[in-house]
Amino acid sequence: MESSWLSIIPFLVVIPVAVYTKQVLPALFLGLLVGSYIMEPTIFGGVQALFVYVVQALIDTNNIKIIVFLYAFSGLVGMIKMTGGIRGFVEKAAEKIQTRKQALVLTYVSTIGTFAAPTFRFVTIAPIMRALLKKVKMTTAELGFVIETTATPIIVLIPVATAFVGYMVSIIQIATENQGIEFDPYSLFIQSIPFNFFSIVIILLGIYLSFFHHSKTKSTAPVQIDEQTVEEEDDWHDCHPGVSKELPIKPMNLLLPLILVIGLTLFLTWWGGHVKGFGFFEAFIKAEVLDAMVVALLITVLLSIGFYLIQRFKLEELISGFIAGGNELMSVILLLSIVWGLSSITDDLGFSAFVTAHSGWIPQMFIAPLIFIFGAVVSYFIGSAWGTWGILMPLGISLATVGDVSLPLVIGAVFASGSFGAFASPLSDDTNTIAKILGLSVIEYAKYKLKPALIAAGITTVMYAAVTFLF
Repeated sequence: MESSWLSIIPFLVVIPVAVYTKQVLPALFLGLLVGSYIMEPTIFGGVQALFVYVVQALIDTNNIKIIVFLYAFSGLVGMIKMTGGIRGFVEKAAEKIQTRKQALVLTYVSTIGTFAAPTFRFVTIAPIMRALLKKVKMTTAELGFVIETTATPIIVLIPVATAFVGYMVSIIQIATENQGIEFDPYSLFIQSIPFNFFSIVIILLGIYLSFFHHSKTKSTAPVQIDEQTVEEEDDWHDCHPGVSKELPIKPMNLLLPLILVIGLTLFLTWWGGHVKGFGFFEAFIKAEVLDAMVVALLITVLLSIGFYLIQRFKLEELISGFIAGGNELMSVILLLSIVWGLSSITDDLGFSAFVTAHSGWIPQMFIAPLIFIFGAVVSYFIGSAWGTWGILMPLGISLATVGDVSLPLVIGAVFASGSFGAFASPLSDDTNTIAKILGLSVIEYAKYKLKPALIAAGITTVMYAAVTFLF
């Protein structure tokens, strides 16, 4: 369809509704519904158009692969939890840690094996820190801040074997296809990683706070916590179901699946390029990475089930754990299907052409900083990195094309803006999960994080403006 102002109406609906309701899914659905009625302005035509767009998105081959990956990945984590893998890791690590430095080093080193998803990180490392709170000698808020800097900010920079990578590649693919850009979305994702400046800056702030900043005594801590949090009798096993006393202590049930999925993903990625005749390093770039990740994950699930069966876990319980884990991401899968449908509708309405025709006046050096600032505000008020990415990526790609700005730079700015909300927003899953595990007040903890997050955001904005001159 030709350029039309009607193409921006769905976004004009989605963003304010999401900010006002603080709910991403209903806002996206309403935007999809409005777009559908613009396409088919009859009583039943709009609903039928909505149905058609969502179904077309769900039957796309790559989209199906992403859905399988997300569900199976979350299902694998569900089995790891119910077989005592997480509790076993926490128990064994807590026994060996005796000093603040050891505890903080473990926080960073453990990222190597627990970068699958933010919640996975929190459940494995936060209970250890809660058990060792007095030895660590930091305020609980500082401790939460440090742990969070090793979660989403690091995970969004990792290109394989995470719950994020499939989604991030997917929305790049949608936006580039709508813009008519023929470029491998995974390669664009890899190239955008160095430009996720907010994540990089906040990680560095976390390292500073961990090893070079001397905290105040607990009595002057800026955040109020539950009285039992620092008491000797406080039992950290109650902080999350994944470390419950009812679970067995089996650290290998965590370590083996993670080693398998990472190792198989790397091997199959290389193999996929190798069989096409490419050299060692080029093989990783030319391979079908999504295929490799899905196959590696499915093999890991099957081998893990066999490993758990050998330990005499019941098959029925394993299947139940897998399904329970997979169902935890059903809301994300639903979010994806709506994002895919909304993107297709706005493309058919001429969104890309409209942005191209009406945004040429924006100075080139302002595009990446403005995308980051706007996205950071949206993500803070809706508390969702994934929702922000889905909403802003089409706009970011369109503006980058019009302004002749580096695509990886703008993609990195979009991802950085969502990372800001996931880290700083009091509505984000990250904030609420870590506050619950550590016994913090959610609102007070979010206020404590906001200042360093804004400092990092300010540095990030300046970096985007400066780097535009180079790329």
